[in-house]
Amino acid sequence: MHKVIIDCDPGHDDALAILLAGQHLKVLGITTVAGNQTLEKVTVNALKVLALMDRTDIPVHSGMHAPLLRPPHHAGHIHGETGMDGPVLPAPRQKVEDTHAVNFLIETARSIDDVWLVPVGPLTNVAMAIRQAPDIVGRLAGISLMGGSLTHGNATPTAEFNIWFDAEAARIVFESGIPIKMCGLNLTHQANVTDAVIARIAGLDNEVGNAVAELLRFYLGTVTESGGIRKAAMHDPCAMAALIDSDLIDFEPMHVSVETVGVDTYGMTVCDYRHLRGFGTAVVEKGPQRGQDPNAEVGMSISEEAFWDLLVDALRAY
Repeated sequence: MHKVIIDCDPGHDDALAILLAGQHLKVLGITTVAGNQTLEKVTVNALKVLALMDRTDIPVHSGMHAPLLRPPHHAGHIHGETGMDGPVLPAPRQKVEDTHAVNFLIETARSIDDVWLVPVGPLTNVAMAIRQAPDIVGRLAGISLMGGSLTHGNATPTAEFNIWFDAEAARIVFESGIPIKMCGLNLTHQANVTDAVIARIAGLDNEVGNAVAELLRFYLGTVTESGGIRKAAMHDPCAMAALIDSDLIDFEPMHVSVETVGVDTYGMTVCDYRHLRGFGTAVVEKGPQRGQDPNAEVGMSISEEAFWDLLVDALRAY
């Protein structure tokens, strides 16, 4: 069982990621970061999810309230005023820990071997930890993140929201040398919640299943309103599923860089997969250049049926 820290900004799909992890991974703690909503709101949401799970043994540490260099721009149009609109969730049963999220990441990586970080929000906390304590790079087992895209964006035509929210932080993480599994939009849009999926979850007829069904009804409604298609990608649990079932997702090694200066491409994950297509290896003076060595595994495909079986089974177990 992998030891993980979940770095998140709950968020409907963050909640599902936490619930999935609770049944399959040893969760050492949850760190929160501004993203889908303000830091204060997403931190309360994390506490509420743990209350729903009837877990008080997982500490919650509040982190960075804004990107490294830019003002925050939240996603209330998708996740609502609270960041997790929909059901009435149980009140928090524990308090936020005194230790800042960044310090918790550093202390845990230094004291426990082979911890996986699972960031499913902006990468501000993780980047700050790497900058403050570069020695943790060699201590971590890896990072399994939801962010980026091999193809199109959602925050902009070229950028996925988590990376776009703090591209400077994302660039630090991808350049850190820590092994990375990247679950981007090209992958997560293969794992969609639909009305049929919600009915299946509601049919579990337990407290967690009922709450999740309400969460997903709200989420599906806002995404459908935004996109006009009656389905919604279940982004964040994909990064968790990658650690739970190694056969669920197909990855390919690539070099991923993050654009931080482009007018139209800020936050774009530039994925070099020319080698997969049989070209891009020649070096020509003042012309095309050889691709850099891979620094990430990029998710390419996921079994949607197996993904939902895994997630529904986890919800059934509560």
